[in-house]
Amino acid sequence: MGKKVKKEVEPPPKDVFDPLLIESKEVATVVLMLDSPEEEILAKACDAIYKYASKAFERHPKKRLNRLMVPDNVMMKSQHISFPTTWHGGDENKVTLLGLGAVQRLYKLISHENPVVRRNAIMIFGIMASNQDVKKLLRELNVTSSLLSRLVPEEDVVIHEFATLCLAHMAVEYTTKAQIFEQGGLEPLISLLGSPDPDVTKNSVECIYLLVQDFQSRAAVCELNVIPPLLDLLKSEYPVIQLLALKTLEVISKDRETRIILGENQGLDHLLTILETEEFSDLHVEALAVLGNCLEDADTMQLIQQTGGLKKLLSFVGVSTVPDIQKNAAKAIARAACDSENRKILNEENVESCLINLLEIDDDGVKVAASQAISAMCENVASKRAFGLQGIPQLVQLLSSDDEEVKEAAVMALANLTTASQSNASAVAEAEGIKPLVETLNAERHGAIANAATVLTNMAMQEPLRLSIQSHGVMSVLTEPLRSTSSQVQSRAALTVAAFGCDADARSELRNAGGLEPLVELLHSKDREVRRNACWAVMVCASDELTAVELCRLGHCVLFNRAIDILEEINQSTARRNNFSEAALERLLDNNLSQKYSQMGYLSSSNVITDGFYDYGKIKPGVKLPSLEELSMQELTDRRAIIFVSTKTQEDVLAIEEKPRRVSYELATLSPLTSRRSSREISSVRKWKGKKEEEKLKEVAEILSEVQDEINLEDAQWQPPPDYMLMNYINDASKTILPLTTTREQVVALAQFVADKMGGAIERDELHNFSWELHISEIEFELKSNVVPIGKVKKGTFCHRALLFKVIADRLGIGCSLVRGEYNRAWNEVKLVDDSPQGVTGLLLPPQEYIVDLMFVPGFLMKQGSAEADQYKYI
Repeated sequence: MGKKVKKEVEPPPKDVFDPLLIESKEVATVVLMLDSPEEEILAKACDAIYKYASKAFERHPKKRLNRLMVPDNVMMKSQHISFPTTWHGGDENKVTLLGLGAVQRLYKLISHENPVVRRNAIMIFGIMASNQDVKKLLRELNVTSSLLSRLVPEEDVVIHEFATLCLAHMAVEYTTKAQIFEQGGLEPLISLLGSPDPDVTKNSVECIYLLVQDFQSRAAVCELNVIPPLLDLLKSEYPVIQLLALKTLEVISKDRETRIILGENQGLDHLLTILETEEFSDLHVEALAVLGNCLEDADTMQLIQQTGGLKKLLSFVGVSTVPDIQKNAAKAIARAACDSENRKILNEENVESCLINLLEIDDDGVKVAASQAISAMCENVASKRAFGLQGIPQLVQLLSSDDEEVKEAAVMALANLTTASQSNASAVAEAEGIKPLVETLNAERHGAIANAATVLTNMAMQEPLRLSIQSHGVMSVLTEPLRSTSSQVQSRAALTVAAFGCDADARSELRNAGGLEPLVELLHSKDREVRRNACWAVMVCASDELTAVELCRLGHCVLFNRAIDILEEINQSTARRNNFSEAALERLLDNNLSQKYSQMGYLSSSNVITDGFYDYGKIKPGVKLPSLEELSMQELTDRRAIIFVSTKTQEDVLAIEEKPRRVSYELATLSPLTSRRSSREISSVRKWKGKKEEEKLKEVAEILSEVQDEINLEDAQWQPPPDYMLMNYINDASKTILPLTTTREQVVALAQFVADKMGGAIERDELHNFSWELHISEIEFELKSNVVPIGKVKKGTFCHRALLFKVIADRLGIGCSLVRGEYNRAWNEVKLVDDSPQGVTGLLLPPQEYIVDLMFVPGFLMKQGSAEADQYKYI
């Protein structure tokens, strides 16, 4: 037998380090290990940091969406590196890792050659990217480019999951959206929608949903054919994936091209299927939102109608009891109704009944959406008629809602319903809507106030409704909207004032409520519509002489002058001028002819001079015109004489004052203590039957007090002294001129009459010797005042004669205008019809305009534009 030889054990190489088991108690130590060149150390360090950064949670056997732990068979166990159990995961740990520089080290590892290291590093990023500070640093490192490069089919599904999770966290911000789009990230994300892993699918569709919020991505996904995979996701067994797919479809279907592609891929059928399936009730709201976008296209609407889908949709809305579904359905109808063809189709499907039913739902959001849809459908005449028959009472009831948004939506619908529809305006009144509409003028929302004013304006087109609204004090309420800071409210309120200002009682109410001042302030507005409607309202209100007088009284004529100045400024601007500004200025001046003549130097034949008129002379725009009373109180100066007109005697004034006194006496006799009563008084007393004696006496006392106030006001009003000579002129002229048969004869006779009273005819060459200035000065000295009655002027020049001619002509009913020239020149223009040419009968010629000579050849008529007329005016 041979000898057994003993085998020797070879010693380990001297340059090999023995395995070392390490238990680290500091996370900083583990972070430093990320700099190790050893792949195993890197993998184990990443695994430990992943556990530290996240909280492990149970995975559902089927639905483990967004898992934070990879399967055991592919996870490298870090048995040799562990953290103490006192370290907790969450945002605090992520911030700690960020502070230790873990993010920068991990960024280098997401492109590592070792797939396990690469995978574990990306997993950490997927978890940490939920932190805002981490997200900011990742964006600075441009980590999106590296992550997108890992979304290739060759990579592990876990890398896909956490890379898309990280991208989804970062895509919330616009800058990252732009980075992903520019780096071509849409295409790999869309390709991952078909991934067998539900987490990858969920993260990918969520990232796409965030990206398509930007219009560039929204246009690009259509070119990348995203619609088919999104429609496939609607069949997913995971509700969250279905929900994200619907939300993405809702966003991208706002573009018309996408809606066309959606229709071509039977997307409408998929959406209707979801609505018909009770199991998908949690998806109905989003599916309805996508359908609502599709309904905006007339072609799509027609397609849905032809396939019966529209009827199913309206039926579904009718039976649903979910407020969000009802609200979104109404919103969809409102958007679809922006197209005229769609409105026609919706009307054919009796959408009006559906919307009216939604007004009855006990949910404010549904009421708002339904009211807005009704507003949109009002563009269709048939729909407007249908809503007028059924929906107006419900909308009127909503005006009393405590919810301001509901009130605003309801009154907007009423505004659209009553526009160009007298029947609907009457229906609002029949539904007792006047009072709540007037009250809505005090609402909190500007939209509600503006639309309430619009409804009232629409109703004011009918006189009975206008008077009924006026009885609710609408003009008093409008004073606050006129002061609003909203240009829309200001514009509508001014327009409402214009609509109601045609009634004298309404104008009086506006004056008493202080509404004239804010109305004039609106003339300053930079908003074109506000300025236009304010001019309109001023024009209407200024047609009332009392209102014009009140404008003068406010601030001692300051407000009135300011209104005129503003209107003149507007009319001088080609950009700001409008038809109503010109008419408003004309109307204001028509009710203050003294101001008009001094400022514009012209009075038309319709401007009838009455008592109290005075010629102050020419003034510049913006200069305040003193009142005749103020001028009469001033001492005599060397300025030109102010010629005034007054034919009212003291007896006339007393007669006017006596009238309210008689009314006062008659009212006093209505007292039940009076034994003698007229039949009218007895009738008035009978109306008081059933009242207590004290109430009757109190009412009489109040009436007497009001009348006495009027008497005191009348007594306090200053009256110019009567011009008896002018009265004689008018009486004499009426006796000698009115009997003449033709207007031409009357004009000639009146010219001769005026010239005779003002110093007779003057030779043109002797005009400089006609000392009318001295005569006027003597009158001023005699009266100790610059205010001179025109009847006292015996030697008058052009301006005096033309004024006297206009005064008497207006009293006799002879139409003529008064024009001021330069250097005390003035003349009268009359329109006369010339005789037919000789031998021609029955030919009616148009009237010709003539200048009346009152100085040189009194009664000579000079055709306007002729040489003699120009000579008379200027030479």
